[in-house]
Amino acid sequence: MKNTKINDLPAIADGALFVADSHYPHHGDDFLRLLQKLESGEVQTPQLFLMGDNFDLLFGYNDYIRSFSQDAIALLQKLSQSIEIHYFEGNHDFCLNNIFTNVNVYSRDEQPVRFALDEKQVAISHGDRYATGRGYDLYCRILRNRWTLTLLKPLQRAIINHRMDKLAQKEICREFTGFEQRVGEILSHYPDDDLVIEGHYHQARVIGKYISLPSLACQKQVGVISGGEMAFVDIDRLE
Repeated sequence: MKNTKINDLPAIADGALFVADSHYPHHGDDFLRLLQKLESGEVQTPQLFLMGDNFDLLFGYNDYIRSFSQDAIALLQKLSQSIEIHYFEGNHDFCLNNIFTNVNVYSRDEQPVRFALDEKQVAISHGDRYATGRGYDLYCRILRNRWTLTLLKPLQRAIINHRMDKLAQKEICREFTGFEQRVGEILSHYPDDDLVIEGHYHQARVIGKYISLPSLACQKQVGVISGGEMAFVDIDRLE
């Protein structure tokens, strides 16, 4: 429902960065390089919106899975001391409150989260919240659960190694046939929002009020807020 007090919503700042679907470390090191540039000050932002699946596989309550991405994890923890960071959990990275204690982390069930951009009400989520089916919903509830992850610990190395090998070979960059129809189904859940910003689909498209963010792994771009508008910017042209 439309928030009649838009000034009560947290604001998206000019210059905010939106980084989606980096799938680090299997699909390039652009995510790590971006974090390094933020640390050095070569790239500056008042807010960092991490839109999910920035790690190809990362979840809480497990030390072994962290070993695959420890460099990026450490940088994010450091950056969270000086930059306002919002992390929208995806289907590849979840239960992250256990890892990033100084980051605003939103689980799938908490998404979408609403922000204000000038006078616009903006709904933000990773993108797998709606139009996914009941089977997927059940799968998410079972897997993205502290107790499930704890029960799997005795088999963690075998399961994680197998999954990481599979993910390293997965083709993640492709055009979504019938994407406009999917967007229509998604937007039926957002009748009162002025903008909807999501990742997940790797499409880098704007369809009406729906912004499908570029995948950092695929399009090598991020979203940047400038003058109240979203622009897609090549990673090597960021300042």
